[in-house]
Amino acid sequence: MAQASPSHFSSFLLILLIFALSLGQQTTAGHGLSIKEATIDDLQLAFKHNKLTSRQLVQFYLGEISKLNPFLKGVIEVNPDALYLADKADYERKTKAPSVSLSKLHGIPILVKDNIATKDKLNTTAGSYALLGSVVPRDAGVVTKLRKAGAIILGKASLSEWVYGRSNETPPGWSGRGGQGVNPYNFNATPSGSSSGSAISAAANLAAVTLGTETDGSILSPSSWNSVVGIKPTIGLTSRAGVGPVSPRQDTVGPIARTVSDAAYVLDVIAGIDSSDLATIEASRYIPKGGYAQFLRPDGLRGKRIGIVRALFNFGGDASLARTFEQHFNTLRKRGAVLVDNLEIAHFDEIYYNSSSESIALAAEFKIYLNTYLKNLVASPVRSLADVIAFNNKNSKLEKVKEYGQGRLLEAEATNGIGNAEKAALVNLARLSKNGFEKLVTKKRLDAVVAPSAAVSTLLAIAGSPGVVVPAGYTKDGVPFGISFGGLRGSEPKLIEIAYGFEQATKIRKPPSLKKLQDLEPHFIGVLKQMGVLL
Repeated sequence: MAQASPSHFSSFLLILLIFALSLGQQTTAGHGLSIKEATIDDLQLAFKHNKLTSRQLVQFYLGEISKLNPFLKGVIEVNPDALYLADKADYERKTKAPSVSLSKLHGIPILVKDNIATKDKLNTTAGSYALLGSVVPRDAGVVTKLRKAGAIILGKASLSEWVYGRSNETPPGWSGRGGQGVNPYNFNATPSGSSSGSAISAAANLAAVTLGTETDGSILSPSSWNSVVGIKPTIGLTSRAGVGPVSPRQDTVGPIARTVSDAAYVLDVIAGIDSSDLATIEASRYIPKGGYAQFLRPDGLRGKRIGIVRALFNFGGDASLARTFEQHFNTLRKRGAVLVDNLEIAHFDEIYYNSSSESIALAAEFKIYLNTYLKNLVASPVRSLADVIAFNNKNSKLEKVKEYGQGRLLEAEATNGIGNAEKAALVNLARLSKNGFEKLVTKKRLDAVVAPSAAVSTLLAIAGSPGVVVPAGYTKDGVPFGISFGGLRGSEPKLIEIAYGFEQATKIRKPPSLKKLQDLEPHFIGVLKQMGVLL
């Protein structure tokens, strides 16, 4: 262990003190309004009664990011124009309201995942130094809709690099640019990924709401692990244009928030047709007249048929978790849901354990669509997946290639389009979905299938179907876990009713409270090593 300089120690102790003071602090702004855990409805009411301005709200979140993000690493960068955008929102509210009806998201700060393009002063890098300084041609389709609604793009949330397409050795929540994201409930627990920063930031009150993306589990899983609500929409319901891709067959963009209502408000804004993503034209038929917020019904569970596939509930002998979910089943029943138990999905083991079809298809699709995305950038240090691999090799220390490798990138680069193997994999995936999840839900007339955490994600991924996850509890070590509900394409209204009904019946979510500072010690040691204090 090297001897640290006094300046190193004093700087670290100052950071430690600031962070310690921030823990458990009652956070207020304006007329004593508590912003921590405030919902969009709370914030809009405060705006209306002149108890809060968007500038004050942005200042609050920037302050929280400054205090907490050096440890949590949920945010990769903040928008230097955030306060200007807040002032613009305040001016619009002052001059337009109440004569003009403003969106629920007007003046609300939102973090978007770092693979979602913003045509502003922010970078869009998927967490990789290879894309630092690249220039996107335009805002992503969902960002265009957010801006039109008056939302404030607060910054970019961190993520698993290349949306977890880098290697199997890369820890969930790590990227070259963002570092290792940290679960705010238990620093030793995974934050999961790939939308790790979006979930961390929503959980730790670093933004009002956030956006994530999912190919298979990347919204549902980190939301579960960070005790927040995540909605994975039907494929095409939200535009993927301008989003760093894996596979348009499975990619989707969705909200991560602290409440079902906030997530529904975001979905209302970002869902809809975008001429740059043709899949949105077909999927627009699923959008209900009047939007999704109308399905925020406290009695939303009444009459819903919810299927239980016991094979999804594998707790590895954890009796406490098993008991908790049985209690949740009783809650669903008491609130009027009809539970259809002991269901089986055809080819379940093949889907989850024995089939390589998804990985074969995704590897080829990732190369094809990433190359197209990179070629369409206005400016970029890299123009192909091969360029990315070469960049990583040249900058191996920066990108930690020795520690984590880039196996998935190499696997994808080795593919050569959609050949016979890929075609067979795609046919098999369609067969597994049609004869498995889709057939079960249709035959049993289910509104949804329930599962622990994100266990249902692969079924939903290959079906292009939606899912919602809601906080469901905490382990004895304080690690969160969620309960998820998945249905057929276009079933978001029913899923929102179910999720909201469960949330209102249980109200399980609580903000992370790091009461014991010694819990942070392992992370502080890591920070010291990064600073060069410990060798």
